[in-house]
Amino acid sequence: MRSLKVLVVSLCLTSAIHAQDSVKSDESVALGKALFFDKNLSKNRTQSCATCHNPEAGFTDNRENGIKSQASLGDDGKSLGDRQAPTAAYAMFSPEFHYNEKTKKYVGGQFWDGREATLAGQAGGPPLNPIEMGMKDKQEVVSRLQENAYYVQTMKKIYGEDIFNDTNKAYMAMTKALENFEKTDFFAPFDSKYDRFLKGEYDLTVLEDLGRSLFFSNNNNSCATCHVLKGEDKPGETFTNYEYHNIGVPVNEELRVKNGVTALDDGLLANPAVNDTAQRGKYKVPTLRNVAITGPYMHNGVFKDLRTVVEFYDKYNNPDRKINPETGEPWAAPEVEETISLDDLKANKQNDRKVDALVAFMKLLTDKRYEHLLNENK
Repeated sequence: MRSLKVLVVSLCLTSAIHAQDSVKSDESVALGKALFFDKNLSKNRTQSCATCHNPEAGFTDNRENGIKSQASLGDDGKSLGDRQAPTAAYAMFSPEFHYNEKTKKYVGGQFWDGREATLAGQAGGPPLNPIEMGMKDKQEVVSRLQENAYYVQTMKKIYGEDIFNDTNKAYMAMTKALENFEKTDFFAPFDSKYDRFLKGEYDLTVLEDLGRSLFFSNNNNSCATCHVLKGEDKPGETFTNYEYHNIGVPVNEELRVKNGVTALDDGLLANPAVNDTAQRGKYKVPTLRNVAITGPYMHNGVFKDLRTVVEFYDKYNNPDRKINPETGEPWAAPEVEETISLDDLKANKQNDRKVDALVAFMKLLTDKRYEHLLNENK
């Protein structure tokens, strides 16, 4: 944990950067866009934010690498993490990481374990991660920024002529510009068929309408228990309540063979702000926006098909759902069993038509610019 003195300094810097951004937001967004696509901010100049959050693939990593985004390949061309890169789409709506005293649950933040409270904090992580963009320290990143005349001119214009005199301040300004870009409609257009349905511009098929009814059903727990925040058919829904749950996801053995990881993934317990073993194995509920075109699924990419995910949930309530359709074998044991949210997983069992209907409904949540990808992700 950071000392109080360091935290106060950081908050003061953040406050100053926010104040300056509010004056020149257009320039800051343009700067953030340039930074988002800049590979020169990685050690070997091969990787940008967009590499692992590709706008053409729902802001996820769609590189093959032999594992298709189960985890992202690092700038060094060989390093692999143990979790997949979450989509950056709609990430702006995640509240800052906090503990909700009323519900007794952790909420919000960025990354699968919420370890960064804000988008700016998240943006500052990958450049310094040795198995991601691999830069040595903040000063090395700031030196790369100073190689670019546009960055120097724009950052001085927005943040002051002395911005590069303080490495921490310059680095924070970079992350704030990235955050401002990620808060634009480019990342959250809300123009899917579902959004158009809410406006009366699209008619649901019979199967899609059944899926919608099942998704929002009040009978026992439904998908809406964790994947709805505003309520049934409310505009601007991001399809997550931003809470943390353990749903019994198994280890991705294929990925572990490639990355060599043997340690247990603690999930939320890996967050430095969390010191409670009851949080082990819990991960932030992801948005379902663009879910049909952003597989593989779960924090570790263990499932390749969206229909498999629905069947995985159904196995908790349906004694006939014993086999993982992707392996032909019984469902593998959960990586962390003792904290599974069994009460939240209790629901009515689904037959095959209902599973198909739920998948059909989730396909409706695909942004318009990605609808052409649905045929490639059947």
